[in-house]
Amino acid sequence: MTARAADRARYDRATAHLDAPVAIVDLEAFDANADDLVRRAGGKPIRVASKSVRCRALLERALARDGFAGVMSFTLAESLWLARSGFEDVLLAYPSADRTGYAELTADPKLASAVTVMVDDPAQLDLVDAARDGGREVVRVCLELDTSLRLLGGRVRVGARRSPLHSPADVAGLARAVARRPGFEVVGIMAYEGHVAGVGDAVAGHPFRSRAVRLMQAAARRELAERRAAVVRAVRAVVPGLEFVNGGGTGSVQHTAAEDAVTEIAAGSGLYVPRLFDNYTSFRGRPAALFAQPVVRRPGVGSVTVLGGGYPASGAAGADRLPVPYLPEGLRYDPQEGAGEVQTPLLGSPADDLLIGDKVWFRHAKAGELCERFDALHLVEGDAVTATVPTYRGEGHTFL
Repeated sequence: MTARAADRARYDRATAHLDAPVAIVDLEAFDANADDLVRRAGGKPIRVASKSVRCRALLERALARDGFAGVMSFTLAESLWLARSGFEDVLLAYPSADRTGYAELTADPKLASAVTVMVDDPAQLDLVDAARDGGREVVRVCLELDTSLRLLGGRVRVGARRSPLHSPADVAGLARAVARRPGFEVVGIMAYEGHVAGVGDAVAGHPFRSRAVRLMQAAARRELAERRAAVVRAVRAVVPGLEFVNGGGTGSVQHTAAEDAVTEIAAGSGLYVPRLFDNYTSFRGRPAALFAQPVVRRPGVGSVTVLGGGYPASGAAGADRLPVPYLPEGLRYDPQEGAGEVQTPLLGSPADDLLIGDKVWFRHAKAGELCERFDALHLVEGDAVTATVPTYRGEGHTFL
């Protein structure tokens, strides 16, 4: 029996009492992935990216381990909810236009001390001040650096379109503007190198593309390490008490941690290890989060149909954004139908061994987005479900 076949047997036994659709997290794999992230971080703390987890119980499980500290959130409403729930260090990774949330933040000392907001434009400060509604608490601010690699005099750009702050002068200039403004305090810098951390460099069947990605990423790491260090020096000249410099992501943990200027690493997807993280040369994780759909039809030889399953992930549309049939091994989509809204045909010889009601296990393309489809995660240890915990959705929250 292969390791994957053994996992399928465990998961089927553990969830025999549960009807599919059902989502699980294998805690042994989750913990092993957490340990690997800590090892790769080389002693620098890992801030857990909540968008990749979307489950308070599992955020708490990660943060209880040595090597993890703080949460990186994705909306202001989520940040405030986490802070009210007892999370004491929440970095909002994206600028917000949530006026109601800013009014709450600036009126509550506990929230203001726990939550740091992201800024890359003075207009965002104006929005906060306009939303204060009498609140006088000082707002903790993190400045975001654009990490994109610019070539040919800026005519070619590689990387996500995020912050407009690219140079040390850009970031230091905004730091001075914040420092002069009552009610705000610069406490950190964030720089997410998505073109390194979030792009696989070993895509199966595409050796030339993979080689090109590796060359691009090597150049991007060199350029960003030099520029990030210069940015930190420039900002510290304005804000000597800067508390943290955050960088990285699951795919670049060890590379980002090697930079002296970086004080902490962001990672989250590496806990669940969705399918998009199979294509890296720098690490190998264990799939920890899976979902199962029930077999509801047997249309013919070498074919079964499962209920639902069309859960595409965000990003540019493509086959790599679809879940992948994982267990039993050897199933594939019907190219004429793909992953369907209410039913999904699957082809392959393993289909002939599946009965009506059997489970087919899938891996989602991106980590936390799976939790927008399920209100609970069943936590598996060995061949038993030892706990069932709510996702954000299960607690009544769909923040984005």
